[in-house]
Amino acid sequence: MPTTDQPNALTSRERLLSAGKTLFARLGYEQTSTSAIARSSGSSESQLVRYFGGKAGLLEAIFNESWSALAGEVEQQVNEASHGRDAIIRMLRLMIAAFTRDHEVAFLFLFEGRRIRGGGSEVVLSKGFMRFYELLRTLIERGQQDGSFRKDVSHVVLASALLGAAEGMIRDRLIAERTGQPNPFDEADVHRTFDALVNGLGV
Repeated sequence: MPTTDQPNALTSRERLLSAGKTLFARLGYEQTSTSAIARSSGSSESQLVRYFGGKAGLLEAIFNESWSALAGEVEQQVNEASHGRDAIIRMLRLMIAAFTRDHEVAFLFLFEGRRIRGGGSEVVLSKGFMRFYELLRTLIERGQQDGSFRKDVSHVVLASALLGAAEGMIRDRLIAERTGQPNPFDEADVHRTFDALVNGLGV
């Protein structure tokens, strides 16, 4: 195949990702058809199947690319942290900032990311999300080893609690935005809350 086709193929894939993200966030996963995604992207359903295998694969790819990018950003930042607790604060702030920049991805993660697909029992958990989650657990373990985190609570429980707190605050801001209500709190409020939570878990 001529190499001149490659840029067009990449562009088509990117357009499908962008269209899928917007339509899934606006209409919901179930209400978005593959034909609507193809039409909005200026591509075709056959291209969608070629790149992603279908609608579920497209959603998983959106999650995977978003979480992988965030995990890569976190990995660069946490190396500068003086201890594990500081690394966790940096990580959660980056997560909040990323979802503040991209409300569509935030909405998809919170409202579509853990729903069961089709007739099977598998829940979509992208490799990018698992990379991010494992990094969170690793940083908590680092804090327990360097003495900046308490050791009487499992690192698995702490990871779940901190990620749940982040999800809750992001969700409430998104709901307010979608329903035309005033923002219940700003990003500075979120940062202060995380600082209080994480520092409260110190020794």
